[in-house]
Amino acid sequence: MLNFFRSLTAKHPPATAAAPHSGIHTTLEELLLLRLKAQTLTLPGRSKVMTLLAGGRLSGFRGRGMEFVETRHYLPGDDIRSIDWRVTARSNKPHTKIFQEERERPMLILADFSPSLYFGTRKVFKSVLAAHSAALLAWAAKAQGDRIGGIILSPQQHQDIRPAGGRRGLLRLLNALAQATQATPSADQPRPHIARALQQLRRVAHPGSLLCVISDFHSFDAEAEQHLRRLAQHTDILGIFIYDELERQLPPPGRYSVTDGAHLLQFNSANAATRTRYQQHFAQHYARIQQVFNHRSLRLLPLATHQEVAETLSTAGLSSWQCNDIQLKL
Repeated sequence: MLNFFRSLTAKHPPATAAAPHSGIHTTLEELLLLRLKAQTLTLPGRSKVMTLLAGGRLSGFRGRGMEFVETRHYLPGDDIRSIDWRVTARSNKPHTKIFQEERERPMLILADFSPSLYFGTRKVFKSVLAAHSAALLAWAAKAQGDRIGGIILSPQQHQDIRPAGGRRGLLRLLNALAQATQATPSADQPRPHIARALQQLRRVAHPGSLLCVISDFHSFDAEAEQHLRRLAQHTDILGIFIYDELERQLPPPGRYSVTDGAHLLQFNSANAATRTRYQQHFAQHYARIQQVFNHRSLRLLPLATHQEVAETLSTAGLSSWQCNDIQLKL
């Protein structure tokens, strides 16, 4: 039965007819308005940044910058503007100041828009929650001077967005996210394979990059785990596990009818054994994904469709990498 719920997608009106903030779709305007909510977010930073472009993070390079590191003997070729005149006067030998250069860190977002994400029973569809999460992280990255790019993964498109800085890189990603939520997938569409996207990210993710994987992880298999492990060797990774309460547990005991727009199913949620098996199925799925992330010392944050995404991300301890301390009450 859980497999059926994963493909639930009610037939809804076209995107142009959807009411604003309906929770079924999102728009570019909505994602732009998330800028204010993103001000409370601080992206995690753990690895040294090795990119050559200037930005707002300390890198492994030393040269002219704002962060003082040390004073050493002056060597031929050193910038005379960095001479430390006080130490030079005390030692009668020329000394120069060394600063830590500021480098930007590319942030890559893998946003999964598989058919199972076009579903929700509380506040928004899982697809909308994924788009809002990606947009908030992108706004936070822009505020820190980072370049923004990633992959939009859906049955209709596999859009690669090259990392770019400033407003240009941000708008490209936000526009792709909004377009992805406008789709009307059917249950018989093939599920995009997250492993292929992770494999591609291995070719474009530079050392020190931050990778955010936003998905319900239904297509996350051994191949995807292998690519994630390779990426974790030189990038910081944050996973956001998207789910709906109806996936976690059945509704109160009673008879219900559900449809994917083409098929109708009736079920009785009063059976205790069925309810237990249903909960265990979801618990096992989440535990498997959590184990993969924990084993690789990566961070996984569960996020439900009824939660306020900005508040949840803000209180999750992203800046101190505490997401794994968050447990689902199963």
